[in-house]
This record gives sequence, structure tokens and C-alpha cells, in this order.
Amino acid sequence: MPSDKVLTAIGLMAGTSLDAVDAAVLRTDGEGVVEAGPSISVPYPSATRAEIVRATRAALEGRDGAAEIGRAADDVTSAHIKAVKRLMEKGGLSRDEIDVIGFHGQTILHRPPVDASAPGRSWQIGSGRILSDELRIDVVDGFRQADMRMGGEGAPLAPVYHAALVRQLGRDHAVGVLNLGGVANITFVPADAKPSGLLAFDCGPGNGLVDEWVQRHTGEAMDMDGQLAAAGRVHEETVRMMALAPFLRRKPPKSLDRYDFKLKPVEGLSLEDGAATLTAFTAACVARSVPLLPSPPGEWIVCGGGRHNPVLMNELQDRLTADVLTAEEAGWRGDDVEAECFAYLAVRSLKSLPLSFPGTTRAPRPLTGGVHHKKPV
Repeated sequence: MPSDKVLTAIGLMAGTSLDAVDAAVLRTDGEGVVEAGPSISVPYPSATRAEIVRATRAALEGRDGAAEIGRAADDVTSAHIKAVKRLMEKGGLSRDEIDVIGFHGQTILHRPPVDASAPGRSWQIGSGRILSDELRIDVVDGFRQADMRMGGEGAPLAPVYHAALVRQLGRDHAVGVLNLGGVANITFVPADAKPSGLLAFDCGPGNGLVDEWVQRHTGEAMDMDGQLAAAGRVHEETVRMMALAPFLRRKPPKSLDRYDFKLKPVEGLSLEDGAATLTAFTAACVARSVPLLPSPPGEWIVCGGGRHNPVLMNELQDRLTADVLTAEEAGWRGDDVEAECFAYLAVRSLKSLPLSFPGTTRAPRPLTGGVHHKKPV
């Protein structure tokens, strides 16, 4: 395939927050050309969320063949097929206009390698084969596996797309792209925005801990607009104690599972104080990561659901020395960046371009990846 050919791709992403399937259209050559098209977010049905929670528990307990994992995989696949159909209807697109779908799947387990003798594992459920058969469009999935087979962390995979977006901004300084999902991750994009200079890593919990806290105490899915945190007091001593976690001192690249950090340090606090302290801890993890970067970024651009939490955004601005912008303030579609990313990665996969790099996943060299499921003839 010619390296400069522009393809039309659909990217699909469902994060560990289990809120929805995000789908976005992108026209790209997999390198410099990035043109965003229609996008949509389709909430998971409550029954599907519950099934994924059960599947995740089974995976964490090592019950790989559990029936709940199979049921969740079927539900996830169906939800993604539904999201693609709705997106194509919204955009007035026929399947002949779509060259490829990038399907991330739903993560139920992520365990990076401990050392060279203990390979890691990243498990995303959902069937790219069924997706391709049902929609009659080529699908690329399995983005993380080639990287992990070579000893990489398997995450994060968004940095090469972040670099493409930053290049379009034309900045003359390094930029820190911060994604606040269930886990928080940083992409350091150097001033020249070349992939060879990327550094990326998970830096701590994103929304995952405070979501878990709120769910446990109220049954609600999240601290909507940071209202609970705004009513609480940050226990800075608890933040400092939590920041002693060995992971935070590890040199990058490095990656986390959403459930690697626990709520035990804030047990006994009020609902509001717990929310405030956990929110501050997320920001503190970002600030403590700055010395691990090649240089302090000239600005931070925040993607992911956490950017909607004004308390978290204020904590970031207080603890970081550079300006902190939302994705929208930078001209990006903040709710769509991750879905767009997997459209971009699918095109790169078809062209055998690298998806991961030594500075992003600890891969031994720039590596391509992905499994190509061709549409039925």
C-alpha cells in the first residue's frame, strides 16, 4: 500500500470506566494527514457493564475460561457493532466508503512484564472477526499483543497519534499530553514532534480510584463535575503517603492496571474528604512525573473524561508549573481522541508502520502490530 495514500477509518474505543463505546471517523495517511469526521458515543447498557465487571473479576482471579468472560465478550462485540452502525447512519456513510475499522476491544486485564523471564499479558475481549463479518468491513484488532510478545509494556498506544495532533498545532516547545481515563497517562512530545523522541507512560490513577470510592459509598458511577471533591478537604499527608508507592518512582516507560492502586489509605475519611484526597492524588502523580521527563513541557493538554472535572483541573494547574489546557482549548475533540487514535493506528497497521517505540512501551525497537481481519468476499 502506498505510504501516502489517505484512508477513511473508523476507530472504536471503550475505556475501563465502562461508560460507553466511542466511535469516530478519521481520514489519514497514518502519518501527517489527520482529518476528523463524524463521531458518536453509545452508552453501554447497564447489563453489559455488569457483565464486564464480572468478567474483569474472573480475569483478575485467573479464571480464564469463566462463562462470564464469554458472555461479556459477546456483549462487547454487539455493542461495538451497534456503535458503528449508528455512526455510519449519523455520517451518511456506506460501508464501501470505510477502508478499515480499528477495534480496541474492552480491557479486562493488563499485566505488564515483570522482567525478561516473565512476559506480560494484556487482554481485550470482543471479536474483530465477528465485527468484520457482520459489518462487511476490514477490521484491525489485537494492537497490543505484538508489542508484549517482544517484551514491551503493551501500553500506552496513543503517543504516536498525540504526536500527529501536536505537529498540527505547530508548537515550538515540548508538549505534555495527559489522558485522564481510568488510569492517567502522559505523552511527552518533543518540540519537533518526531516519534523517535516520544516518551510515554502511565503515571498513576486517573478517574479510577475516585470513581470506585464514589460507587462504593453512593452507588453513583462518578463524582459528577467534582461536586463531592469540591465539598471536601484534601488530606495532604495521605496524598504524600500514597505517593510513596514504588510504581511512582519507577523510570518510564511503565504501565498500570486500573486496579493497581487501592482505596485503603482513605478508608475512614468522609465521602467528601475521600473524593477530594483521591482527586488531589491523581494530580500529585502527574506532578511527581515531571522530573522523569526529558524537560518540563511548555504546556499540558488534557484529554479523557477527567478534564470535565473542574476540581481535578484546578489541582493540576496548582501542582504543575506550565499552563494546563483542555483538549478543546487546543482545538482537539477531547471526547474522541482515543477513538480517533485507533482509527489512526489501524491505518498504520495496514501500512506496517510502527505503533510502539522504545520510549513509549519499552519495546526493543519501533514495532508495528495489529491483526487484520479481511471483510467477507
